[in-house]
Amino acid sequence: MGSDRRSPRLLFEGSSRTIPRVFTKLYNVWLGVAYSFAHLGRKVSIHQTCDLYNTSLIEIGDFVTVHKDTWLHAHRSAEKKEGAVLSIGDRCFIARRSHISAKNSIVIENDVLLAASVLIQDHGHQFTNIDVPIGKQGATEGGTIRIGQGCWIGQSAAIICDGGDLVLGRNCVVGANAVVTRSAPPYSVLLGNPARIVKQFDTEKGVWVLGSSRQRAAIPDKSAQGSCEP
Repeated sequence: MGSDRRSPRLLFEGSSRTIPRVFTKLYNVWLGVAYSFAHLGRKVSIHQTCDLYNTSLIEIGDFVTVHKDTWLHAHRSAEKKEGAVLSIGDRCFIARRSHISAKNSIVIENDVLLAASVLIQDHGHQFTNIDVPIGKQGATEGGTIRIGQGCWIGQSAAIICDGGDLVLGRNCVVGANAVVTRSAPPYSVLLGNPARIVKQFDTEKGVWVLGSSRQRAAIPDKSAQGSCEP
């Protein structure tokens, strides 16, 4: 009467989910011992298929999840003598196949969500010498990237800084396949290639407006026309 009557298929499916989770947990325990991170927080889950490069230059906060096939690469530039070049805050979620490559400084603040296949890179490849293959010309000087607290970066989006400082304010949304090369203020929605602000929260009026709130005077008021635009 007390026997387990679940089908073999259900038993197998339950085991197929449990075993990888146990293996990942054990892998993360080993990771904290075998690798020297600048900082590795509590309750961090990094999938065993991730490619980690120069972990001594990477700091990761608490309760961070990094899914399978993600690259976390840190490179020490000549100007950066000490400290981490890649910093990931608390409760961040990085979906599979994302690639983050930091040479100068990439800071991802708390509670940021990255969808699958996101690229974040604070440098590029040199290509100015036409007599040398691009792969042998090295990296550009690059810049710095800061992604504010609570941002959501959509699938296959790219955030690339090849000079200066690129800052996304808190709670920005970057749409799928967007290519961000410029800063954006808080509460902005960015779409396209190159990405532009298509919607922004106007903190003075307490409403969402089309385009940048700094240009809201140029946006026609459609409320009298029965528009359903937010």
